[in-house]
Amino acid sequence: MAWRGPVAAALCLVACGTATAAPPPATTQVDLLCDAVYLPARSSWVRTVRIRFDDQRVRAVEIDGLPVYSFNVQGSTILTALDNERIRIDTAALAWSSDFRGQATSQGRCERQD
Repeated sequence: MAWRGPVAAALCLVACGTATAAPPPATTQVDLLCDAVYLPARSSWVRTVRIRFDDQRVRAVEIDGLPVYSFNVQGSTILTALDNERIRIDTAALAWSSDFRGQATSQGRCERQD
């Protein structure tokens, strides 16, 4: 039996690759500047965080210009890791905390960069 009508036309458009795809959702980004104090060395590091998101979810996270390949969002908190440092960024409280495999820890405040 041959396909006819709008169903056949739609299937052909999809199969032939001529159908226009819906545009991706518009993304927005937020840049944070976090002043993290690392213990036990008592050294202060300024960490930059870029968060890209759309209306539905966080799409990408960069720390110090490097993309993180895996992250988890729990409410307003982003959990990730970079170079063996487990990082927690609370976007509501604007706070940074991290653990470097038990050898060093850090805590700090973040500022939104507009």
